[in-house]
Amino acid sequence: MDVRLVIKQRLEELGLEQRNLAAAAEVTESYISQLLTGKKLPPEPSRTDVYEKMGKSLKLPSGKLAKLADHQRKEVLKRNLVDPPKPLFKEVRELILRKCAPAKEKQIRAIFEKQPFGELERLVTQKLLDVVKRVAKDELSSETWLHLVARLSGRSYEAMRVSILEFVETDVFNVSVDNNVSFLDPLVESWDIDLATFSMGIVLNRRLVPDYAKKFEFVEREPLQPEEEPGLKEFLRYQSVSGDATEEEIEFLKKLRFNGKRPTPLYYYRELQNLRDPLHFRAPMTQTVQKKTLGQSQPKGSVAPMHKFLEADGIEKQLQLNGRKRAIQRWAGIKGSRGKKQKAKS
Repeated sequence: MDVRLVIKQRLEELGLEQRNLAAAAEVTESYISQLLTGKKLPPEPSRTDVYEKMGKSLKLPSGKLAKLADHQRKEVLKRNLVDPPKPLFKEVRELILRKCAPAKEKQIRAIFEKQPFGELERLVTQKLLDVVKRVAKDELSSETWLHLVARLSGRSYEAMRVSILEFVETDVFNVSVDNNVSFLDPLVESWDIDLATFSMGIVLNRRLVPDYAKKFEFVEREPLQPEEEPGLKEFLRYQSVSGDATEEEIEFLKKLRFNGKRPTPLYYYRELQNLRDPLHFRAPMTQTVQKKTLGQSQPKGSVAPMHKFLEADGIEKQLQLNGRKRAIQRWAGIKGSRGKKQKAKS
């Protein structure tokens, strides 16, 4: 059902007029008239409080008007996607350029004129709109703030509330001269942009916005964690050397980056020993020195210093060498015991 029909029907049933509804919603009677005649699209429910105020006045269930308005808006917006509005931007451009940092204005103006409504102009305008719309939405319920802005723009309190409701619905394709006079001009003091990094700074009116300085940057970040390194997978398969690794230690190994290189399992073995070796880290000042027990060269929970591998082919090769060494030792022990027995018999 159309939200306009619901409102009209309840006005008739309750014997109310449009001015009564306007007073309850704290907007102008003209705004209510334009909503009911379809000249204005119902505002976004999440950005306004008029539906709650009108619903109480019309004695409707809470949230009913907001739900109907949301459905109606979606239908209208679907139709508008077929033929999007064309930008009409001359007056707004002049205001934006006037607010630009003096050292950059000439350069920015040349770019705007060379590429009318191009990427840079849309970027700057959209960011200014986002900041000012956020402020306007947050202050919609503050009568003191609304009265102050109304005086700066020469409007009544009710007219300023209407302007906010319309402003939070606008976009870069539909910014009007009224938006300039009501919000962009009084709220924005200046802005600047670095054309190399496209970082943007915005300074707002200190009288109207306590948190007046805004900074926006395009920051280079590390990509999402890539697939686990083959060398790490192979290292974790050898339980004899990786089985005692904690979750924190494994997570640390996973986060290591190598700029195109592919580390071997041996690297991760050595890295784990380096991480555990207390000689590689300074102890906190408040940490007490642990006493060493007989035969213990390191604190409990740490491992022995890193063994040197005879070959750099990997852990598997080292394990094979260790196995051979133990076999030789056992063989030597058996041979020695036999020799002793022969001497004893003789």
